[in-house]
Formats: sequence, C-alpha cells, structure tokens
Amino acid sequence: MNSTALSHLVRCSSCGANNRVSDERLRENLIPVCGKCGADIYGSAQPITVTDADFSSQVEASPLPVLLDMWAPWCAPCRMLGPVIDQIATELAGRVRVAKLNIDENQMVPNRFKVSSIPTLIVFRDGQEVDRMLGVQPKAEILRRLARLI
Repeated sequence: MNSTALSHLVRCSSCGANNRVSDERLRENLIPVCGKCGADIYGSAQPITVTDADFSSQVEASPLPVLLDMWAPWCAPCRMLGPVIDQIATELAGRVRVAKLNIDENQMVPNRFKVSSIPTLIVFRDGQEVDRMLGVQPKAEILRRLARLI
C-alpha cells in the first residue's frame, strides 16, 4: 500500500483488534482478515442466533456493540421487524453485531432483562445494556440510535 492510498481502521468483530484496511483492497473485493486472530474482520453480515447458553460469550463479551432482537415465531410484529433486522446486520457488519434470541426456546435471558413484550430490541456495549426499544421500530430510528455507539 503506498502512502497516498486511503485506508481506515476497522475493529475486528471477533477479537476487537484494530486493523488498517485500504480502500483500494476493498474496491478489489478482497475480504480483509484480522492481523491478530485471522478472522474475517467484518464478521457475519447476517444476524447470529443467541441462546441462554451462549449469551454471555456472544453478547456480553462482544468487542462490538450488539443489537439483540428478542422475538418469537408466532409474533406478527416480530416477523414484520425481522427483515429490517437482517438489513441492519448487513449494513452495519463490522461495526455492530446483530443477534436474535427466540424467547420461546430461551427464557433465562428475557427474564434476566425483564422483557415483558416482544419484539424488544436491546443494545449492549461492553456487556452492558445501553438502550432498549419496544415494539416495531422504523429502520431509520434503529439506525439513529445505533449511530451514537459506532
């Protein structure tokens, strides 16, 4: 990379290490990997599925802010919000980890966070809840509230 090439720092979605990524390489459609752990820097562009068993490692220990969607398959508003959550995961890959937790199959985490209605979106940073949105939210509002963290 020459000195005139533009680059920016990207935080690895797996280990949190900062990596310098050249815009030239991105234009060549090369997938940047972390210099520390070797993982795809941007991680998954799809929401990850979280359970009671792996909540701590996937959400609380995440080096990136996490948008957690608590939902259930029978919930019509949850199904309406699902495609929006998928779009946000793609658009913010590498900057925010997006996770989904089915409350019918996992009840410990919703009880711990006193979730009484769904869909509920909780934003975590450094393992702590920093924001909560109840009900179906417009994509622009979710992005606006996430922008404060990235």
